[in-house]
Amino acid sequence: MIAPSILSADFAHLADEAQAVAGADWLHVDVMDAHFVPNLTLGLPVVESLLKATEIPLDCHLMIEDPGRWAPPYAEAGAHNVTFHAEATDDPIAVARDIRAAGAKAGLSVKPGTPIEPYLEILREFDTLLVMSVEPGFGGQSFIPEVLQKARIVRNLVDSGELRLLVEIDGGINADTIEAAAEAGVDCFVAGSAVYSTADPGATVQKLRSQAASAWAH
Repeated sequence: MIAPSILSADFAHLADEAQAVAGADWLHVDVMDAHFVPNLTLGLPVVESLLKATEIPLDCHLMIEDPGRWAPPYAEAGAHNVTFHAEATDDPIAVARDIRAAGAKAGLSVKPGTPIEPYLEILREFDTLLVMSVEPGFGGQSFIPEVLQKARIVRNLVDSGELRLLVEIDGGINADTIEAAAEAGVDCFVAGSAVYSTADPGATVQKLRSQAASAWAH
């Protein structure tokens, strides 16, 4: 699965930018509040507008404080998947259940420096694990390969039947890094500048999907 990140799109033409990647599996929306991360992007009103402009399921990644308060409305609005950060709450299970009750899939994200082991027991409450392969906050950063061990750990639990979970990765994903991520067991790849900096974003999505599928086959 390929999820282009609109963080790298032209914010003045978001409807057109969504249409440019019409063949994508998800459309990744980075919500930042300038508190949890040192950047401010967009919020619920823009997501509501995007939902009217595209049929691609929206994958909302909330890099925000207090997700217990702010995450469920994204699900209520119609987002397909709503992910929040493990580091942002003391009760991730409650937040996940509220997101699911509001009609969306629930995702948990961890920063590059956050170990996955303390969260393995609660992942059965989630539909998605989003492994950050850059520090959250800004696009265009370099991929941190060490985080792939987290994907491998969770992939083994999924393959053994202990978890039913989609493994997603975000940060520095491009033609040079997607195969390593796929080989580590990642299911869904968030790609921002690697997609939107090209002349044909839709064709780039297809190329990245083919690369990932080839690596998965091995």
